[in-house]
Amino acid sequence: MKTTVEISDSLLRQVRRLAAREGVTLRALVERGIRFVLAETKHGVSFKLRRASFKGKGRQLELREASSDKLRDLAYEGRGA
Repeated sequence: MKTTVEISDSLLRQVRRLAAREGVTLRALVERGIRFVLAETKHGVSFKLRRASFKGKGRQLELREASSDKLRDLAYEGRGA
């Protein structure tokens, strides 16, 4: 089946170079990429949030018992929200 896909010029240049190096067609690389995404989705690969905590001991003492609403209000304080 034929279809039209718009991709950036730089990505197209990269994929054409890769296709030439591997001796395959652009179509073959596009199909491989789509199959990869479908397989990844089928296996339920979930998003993994990187660990980005600080070396502290949790919330500041005065905020340890604060509700999530209070924490949100403090986070957006002075930002027009």
